[in-house]
Amino acid sequence: MLEELGNWKRSDFCGEVTTEEIGSDIVLMGWVQRRRDHGGLIFIDLRDIKGVVQIVFNTEVDEETHKKAHHIRGEYVIAVKGTVNKRPEGTENPDLKTGEVEVITKELKILNEAIVPPFLIEDNSDVNENVRLKHRYLDLRRPSLQKNLILRHMVCKAVRDYLSENGFIEIETPMLTKSTPEGARDYLVPSRLNPGKFYALPQSPQLFKQILMIAGFDRYFQIVKCFRDEDLRADRQPEFTQIDAEMSFVDRDDVMHMMEGLLSRVFSEAVGVELNLPFQVLTYKESVERFGLDAPDIRFDLELKDITTLVINSGFRVFADAAKRGDVVKALNAKGCGEFSRKELDDLTELAGEYGAKGLAWVKVTDSEWQSPISKFLNSSEKETIAETLGAETGDLILFVADCQRIANTALGRIRIKLGERLNLIPKDSYNFVWITDFPLLEFDEDEGRYVSVHHPFTSPTEDSVSKLDDSPLEVKAKAYDLVLNGTEIGGGSIRIHNRDLQANIFNKLGIGQDVARERFGFLLDALEFGTPPHGGIAFGLDRIVSIMAGAPSIRDVMAFPKTQKASCLMSDAPSIVNKEQLDELSLKVLLGK
Repeated sequence: MLEELGNWKRSDFCGEVTTEEIGSDIVLMGWVQRRRDHGGLIFIDLRDIKGVVQIVFNTEVDEETHKKAHHIRGEYVIAVKGTVNKRPEGTENPDLKTGEVEVITKELKILNEAIVPPFLIEDNSDVNENVRLKHRYLDLRRPSLQKNLILRHMVCKAVRDYLSENGFIEIETPMLTKSTPEGARDYLVPSRLNPGKFYALPQSPQLFKQILMIAGFDRYFQIVKCFRDEDLRADRQPEFTQIDAEMSFVDRDDVMHMMEGLLSRVFSEAVGVELNLPFQVLTYKESVERFGLDAPDIRFDLELKDITTLVINSGFRVFADAAKRGDVVKALNAKGCGEFSRKELDDLTELAGEYGAKGLAWVKVTDSEWQSPISKFLNSSEKETIAETLGAETGDLILFVADCQRIANTALGRIRIKLGERLNLIPKDSYNFVWITDFPLLEFDEDEGRYVSVHHPFTSPTEDSVSKLDDSPLEVKAKAYDLVLNGTEIGGGSIRIHNRDLQANIFNKLGIGQDVARERFGFLLDALEFGTPPHGGIAFGLDRIVSIMAGAPSIRDVMAFPKTQKASCLMSDAPSIVNKEQLDELSLKVLLGK
């Protein structure tokens, strides 16, 4: 027979019962973590959002309550009245915050029952992720996930406090907006009141926050849901959360300085870590040349070196031909890896191939000679100069890629990360931030046969390179900045274009004609004619930041109700089929397989 709370009021959370309350009568409520029956004594681990405490049912204290406790099973919801007692010597549990105390129960109410759960509600339970996502309401009872979501709350609170103190106003922007396809695929929402027309769910509030700057709000922020219909992986979800901010009358350094203060506050309040300010700054060119990637992990060394000029006249044709046709030869010294097996070398070669490299040359440095298929093609002077450039010593492994800059840098950059993990070079529990600046404004998309924005079409070019826009557009630099944490891009932003003619010129360079620009971005172009202040901002990925803080392997572990890699919710069975009447109201017809 289930019972009601009646006039019972919870006095304490389970995880907050302390030795200071020994001798006090308290009321606890929660879920049964586990039950141990020792005859005259029944022990219950009672769990709530704050933790676990041991509850004792003793026939000598209250026989009726002890008898009722025989009916309790795992995940039952109960309430107990009892007295806090010090655990007998030798029975303390140092792994529990409440491990020095127990509650001797005098009264018990069974508030609800539970069937046997499909998996243990424990952090170390080995269960398939799809099973956990199907029963997410049970998965979220696990202490680690609750801790992650509490951390997420603390991060959001610190963000709101800091930005509010610094003059930012939190303003909501529309969820139903206009489709402006320039980047990821939009999620579309049909309009019942406007048959044949569609809203789009926002990929970001970009245009609206610029409108707010034009409207004179000066400083805006929002912790906002965004949506992208793209293929998913561990760090992507169809719906994700951004910390979005915009400022008027600022330049790049102003935004970067303000956001360093934000992250300093967030890490201090949420995880008790004091960050070193200011953050390191690398140009895009420095980043890819030294680390291979534009989101570098700077927690360890192993930097790439350009040896193109050293091998342009080499007897090894692969190197020489690459150098002469304008490509590059990049090298990486894997310190102490000279004993790598052939399989390990083949695995690295395969990894390089995944990023477009046609091959991976290698050299093992020994006391007497270089062991490598390419050794005989390099003279002693070339070997000596390469070794000196790379700081190569006996026992090292030198890896080479000869290709265009993008492929050579990316392939070796990915190998660098792999080696960092393989050799345990990456320190744990450290947070290394680096700003990446001076990105190219545009790049040429061979598949589409046109220029595309490296960031987005509203990014302002730098003053010293804007003159190259017409004749040498690939040499134009952007007033853009990404923030990278431990090799993961956690945010990106830019100073925006606030001049209508320049914005129109950028659209033209991107192959977006006047009619298309007017159809997609007309309201922004109109607004730019009414006195637009210089402005810029940034968007941080809240999910990514919290997952790094929590040490979670996936952003799914810091989101309450994530989707699978097929963008489905196993718990609610979304997306789902809707009935014909709903489709008719929206003037839609589903055609599958056509």
